[in-house]
Amino acid sequence: MTADLLAALRALDTPTVCNALELVAPQRRGVGYTTRPLVCAKPELPPIVGFARTATIRAMHPAEASPDASRQRRLDYYRHVAEEPLPTIVVIEDLDPEPGYGAYWGEVNTNIHKGLGCLGVITSGSIRDLPQCAPGFQLLAGRVGPSHAYVHVVDVGLPVTVHGMTVRPGDLVHADQHGAVVIPMDVAAKVPEAAAQIARREAHIIAASQGPGFSFDKLAAALREADEIH
Repeated sequence: MTADLLAALRALDTPTVCNALELVAPQRRGVGYTTRPLVCAKPELPPIVGFARTATIRAMHPAEASPDASRQRRLDYYRHVAEEPLPTIVVIEDLDPEPGYGAYWGEVNTNIHKGLGCLGVITSGSIRDLPQCAPGFQLLAGRVGPSHAYVHVVDVGLPVTVHGMTVRPGDLVHADQHGAVVIPMDVAAKVPEAAAQIARREAHIIAASQGPGFSFDKLAAALREADEIH
């Protein structure tokens, strides 16, 4: 994955990436993206693109492991986050019956993760300390809450599912205020041009709709013409 390709993907919003994937990976039209709403802490931030680091958490009850074992698991998790390649996006599934009972994400963890080369988090759990979270670090979460309760890491580096999107460690993830999508590695290089093609087609239709005397007949013609644009 080249720096130029990552930059080209960052220039696209997540809905556009989903549109492009419908062209270059049509078998994924109905899978691989978040299907339920997420709270976006910083909608003004640009899209993020990175390699997935995954974990599961719980917060409703204290960890069953000893304090030493829990501390080691947390260190194992941070080691996983810091692994190459960078940049990363953390995807965390909250296993509690009531996801988000306690927040894993706030001022401290966002700064730690940003320092380790992470761009943001996608989680079914909760987030807090929103004004104090690390600048430029994006958070997409199931909810906002005030307490961390007994939040602790359960497992690290395994497939997780967050709001309908299944992610495996190392997957290429694209996210913004709309949600997130996994970009298959074998088609990632095709996404920017597919997005550009779609933009050209859409621009033709929009220009026709904004033109004088727009009508159903002009719309039908514009749709036919758009189909021929490459």
